Amino acid sequence: MKIYTKANLEQIVMTQLENLNAMNDLLSIMKVQNELLHNANKKLKDEISEFKEKHFVYPVTKRSRK
Repeated sequence: MKIYTKANLEQIVMTQLENLNAMNDLLSIMKVQNELLHNANKKLKDEISEFKEKHFVYPVTKRSRK
């Protein structure tokens, strides 16, 4: 059994707090990145829809008979 001093326990708690803060920072960054990806995907989806509408609507013409 290992016996911890108050100083040991305080160091462990401080290290855990630093790790939690680092994880919180990473989570915040990931949330921003997720929002950016969501917006980029929405824009790409809209652009693809516009492209399909512009390039696949063919005018109906009568063929001339000779």
